[in-house]
Amino acid sequence: MEMMFQPKQEEEKMSNEGVIYRISGPVVTATGMNAAMYDVVRVGHEGLMGEVIELHGDKAVIQVYEDTSGIRPGEPVLNTEETLSVALGPGLLTQIYDGIQRPLATLEEVMGVFITRGVDADAFDMKKVWTFEPKVAKGDTVVSGQVIGHVQETETIVHKIMVPPGKGGVVKSVESGDFNVTQTVCVLEDGTELQMMQKWPVRTPRPYTQKYAPDTPLVTGMRILDFLFPLAKGGAAGIPGPFGSGKTVTQQSLAKYSDAQLVVYIGCGERGNEMTEVLDEFPHLIDPNTGKPLMNRTVMIANTSNMPVAAREASVYTGITIAEYFRDMGYDVALMADSTSRWAEAMREISSRLEEMPGEEGYPAYLSSRIAEFYERAGRVETLNGDDGSVTVIGAVSPPGGDISEPVSQGTLRIVKVFWGLDAGLARQRHFPAINWLNSYSLYPQSLDQWFRDNIAQDFPEIRTQISGLLQVEAELQEIVQLVGSDALPVDQQLTLEVARMIREFFLQQNGFDPVDAYCDIKLQYEMAKAILSFQDAAKSAMADGAMLNDVVNVPARSNLMRGRFEQGYLERIEAMVKEMTEQIANAVEAN
Repeated sequence: MEMMFQPKQEEEKMSNEGVIYRISGPVVTATGMNAAMYDVVRVGHEGLMGEVIELHGDKAVIQVYEDTSGIRPGEPVLNTEETLSVALGPGLLTQIYDGIQRPLATLEEVMGVFITRGVDADAFDMKKVWTFEPKVAKGDTVVSGQVIGHVQETETIVHKIMVPPGKGGVVKSVESGDFNVTQTVCVLEDGTELQMMQKWPVRTPRPYTQKYAPDTPLVTGMRILDFLFPLAKGGAAGIPGPFGSGKTVTQQSLAKYSDAQLVVYIGCGERGNEMTEVLDEFPHLIDPNTGKPLMNRTVMIANTSNMPVAAREASVYTGITIAEYFRDMGYDVALMADSTSRWAEAMREISSRLEEMPGEEGYPAYLSSRIAEFYERAGRVETLNGDDGSVTVIGAVSPPGGDISEPVSQGTLRIVKVFWGLDAGLARQRHFPAINWLNSYSLYPQSLDQWFRDNIAQDFPEIRTQISGLLQVEAELQEIVQLVGSDALPVDQQLTLEVARMIREFFLQQNGFDPVDAYCDIKLQYEMAKAILSFQDAAKSAMADGAMLNDVVNVPARSNLMRGRFEQGYLERIEAMVKEMTEQIANAVEAN
């Protein structure tokens, strides 16, 4: 039997190297290879990085993550026999990567400002020394995912060193002190050596014990999102919108102000100048919670529209794997994908090179399942070490011409539970955030209402329902107003229009660049909504007693209330301002 198998092993060893047979843009076919699906290979004399995505007998179809111009049939293809994986360990935070986890700062040192081919770079500095503080002792039994030690990675984030999934045993020895990420810090009885760095294949979700129901909101500080269309921690949201409607600014605001502890920002196929803005701005942003640089808790993946298209397809998986790793430490992670449409376009381009049967609008038939696989990796979970952690995914969609009936938007809407629909008309009116309150929705309020009752106010859901109802009524009345004008309406309906205008201008509009108004505490949101309803009640009462609508609407205290949101200490003053407004409205009766 041994004699029969020996030649086969030699044959396998020899067939790790094949030759290029055919090239079609980023898709290369190699022959004479012994490969498995999703093996990482090195293509051509320059060793371009690629991944096996199809197998036909001894032919392997490879998507190459770098520019393929200049390579030719007959050049060698070497199989590394490893799947596309990301390195996970201290040094991830503050980094800016390309789609396959090469740090752009390191690439610039080697290549200059333009990315060239065939350059490898470690995900982080392998020689940098970190202070490892063990949390286990000799003789302890450790299991998959258990924290064995801490490293203070940045001023704000403690990096927890975990046992890689699938490993475990009794601790034979554990060290404390200064080590780099490749040095052994812990040895198990069975001889397993544990380092601070581990690797994980990007297309495989990291394991966890159980997934929880979404019952805690991700507080964003944006009134229209938190109050009307809340997103749960571990939830998934889609932000479709046409060009110029504010997707990127909305996502940047979420990255800066949401109460997630870590942020993974994927610039997937976006315009170079837009991505440059993000890369320039983020390192200078100050985290409002800690006063330290926001980059201390951020990982960025930049894959612009002129970078190789196959790497764009991989960038989304790279980002979510990094997010899951921090989730496993017990952190709440927010992942921003801007934009999933460009990711889908990369899939479409590769699919056409593979000569697959096209689906709707040329996208591959598996588009919806890929979108679903990505968003399903979101969730609030009990990790393998018993902590609670979450990954919240917020994906921007850029439908051509703003038409959300196209396949990417529809595939996203089928799987996400929050839809924040951006509106070009609102953007043209300079109403920001330009989220259309009539088209948008959230399926989380029912499961989050108890949290709002316990933490904000018992009547929070009822106040939300009243505000939402007023906006619906205004939309119906606007159709009549456009025909006959607002003066033709009964006085009570004219008041409803004024209250709805107050909701739009005072509550829903928010200046993302104002130092005070950019972030609105959720308690303040509740007080502002109550102030609007207090105005409505006081105005109805005064008008029933004979006051004129104009006198009620134009009381000075109402203007002071609306302007006050741009001033510090507004939460402490709003109650007194509402009281003053109701008194002035009551006095309007006496004036008549």
